[in-house]
Amino acid sequence: MRSRARRRRLPDRLQPSLRGRLTENEKARLARVREDAEADPVVPGRADRWSTWDRAEQGPPPRPDWVVTELAAVDTDLGVLKSGKEADVHLLRRGVPGGRQMLVAAKRYRSSDRRDFHRDAAYLEGRRMRRSREMRAIAKRTSFGRNVIAEQWAVAEFSALCTLWSIGAPVPYPVQRDGTELLMEFVGDQDGTAAPRLAQLRPDREQLHQLWLQLVALLDLMAGAGLTHGDLSAYNLLVHDGQLVLIDLPQIVDVVINPNGERFLERDVRNVAAWFHRRGLPESVTDVDSLVADLLDVARG
Repeated sequence: MRSRARRRRLPDRLQPSLRGRLTENEKARLARVREDAEADPVVPGRADRWSTWDRAEQGPPPRPDWVVTELAAVDTDLGVLKSGKEADVHLLRRGVPGGRQMLVAAKRYRSSDRRDFHRDAAYLEGRRMRRSREMRAIAKRTSFGRNVIAEQWAVAEFSALCTLWSIGAPVPYPVQRDGTELLMEFVGDQDGTAAPRLAQLRPDREQLHQLWLQLVALLDLMAGAGLTHGDLSAYNLLVHDGQLVLIDLPQIVDVVINPNGERFLERDVRNVAAWFHRRGLPESVTDVDSLVADLLDVARG
């Protein structure tokens, strides 16, 4: 029987704090970038910038010991890992020259005319905006509105990662958020080879079953926190050393507060179960209807 995890409701952590013509954080960040460029434009070696750790929103404790927090560290962009219409993900090396180093994934959201606001709205129901002016700007697709959307997605994903990592979910550790840029744990090898997506794999029957069991445990843990991914598929699940890792979380949904929440949860389960069925896992094993009912029961508390 699936355990009934104590439900942890953290809706306030999913609320972006946005003000002004530029978001408050973004305006401050841009001012700091200008000041830094004027004060000390020389970055050691071939690095691209000084570490932004001291001015960013930082990840939750306990912080992993591999996180480089020294202010003498520099960041070097090693190239694009993934390019999408909402954000690009780069491989970034942060380290103290001659000292310790870490690889992180740098996800950089950008404002875009290609976003479908009506699609956004379905996910954003239940998330409060502090000012109706911001919602009007988003609806009218002004440049300010697009900037609000970009930072709102960054805030939402960072908050989701913090929440899920704190309850033991298999997600990358969220290192920091600075404006529309997220730095998170790089899931892959030390040589910079990223872990494959579940969609890329052809697991044998035993591996397939084990991955399904991991997925059910993940879904149950999220439901216990009242959450569902919102856009779950085999493309936003990584497999590293045989373990599933959940990524791409800007659209995370509160199952109870969002009026579409139950529909999103059911769609998440059915979408990813369909991939397992196509790979040969029997529907009798997945028992999707029962799983959905169980998860909804857990989410409702």
